[in-house]
Amino acid sequence: MLEYKVATINDIEDILKLHRKYHINTISKEDIKDGFVTTNFTYNELKDLIEQEQGIFIAKDKNRVIAYVMSASWEFWKRWEMFEFMAKNLKGKEYKGVKINTKNSYQYGPICIDKEYRGGAVLKDIFNFAKEHMAKRFDILVTFVNKNNRRSFIAHHKKLNLDILSEFEYNKNRYYELVTKI
Repeated sequence: MLEYKVATINDIEDILKLHRKYHINTISKEDIKDGFVTTNFTYNELKDLIEQEQGIFIAKDKNRVIAYVMSASWEFWKRWEMFEFMAKNLKGKEYKGVKINTKNSYQYGPICIDKEYRGGAVLKDIFNFAKEHMAKRFDILVTFVNKNNRRSFIAHHKKLNLDILSEFEYNKNRYYELVTKI
């Protein structure tokens, strides 16, 4: 039975282990077609995310972290240039009649699920677990998916029913900006 929980400092090393396994710079060539993560994180950045935002949600099988979702306010993410770009890019956007801003929305992702657990209930379960916690503070979830990461796009757009808000380019990469009310 899988356990879903808000991550603590004690989970950081296991989160980083999973993260490195599927990071674009370290993923095996045969696994890249099945999805990847692109943002690098340090131990201290994850510690800040946990302490300041309670923004890492994990799935564990026994004592092993097999999935994570990171979610936080735009204020927290602004230390990374891409997230700051995205926050500024929200200006003037609406979703289902609601003007999106950095106070009523948050940045969801990255998400990472160990390959042996993909295709089952883990995606929806961890997504809903994280969304339930973030709904205490925000009304709208915003995320982005690299257009080269087809599996992630299908998972978010088709399986989780996130809507395409826009498409954008950043650092010579093309992205879908996805959104949903929570």
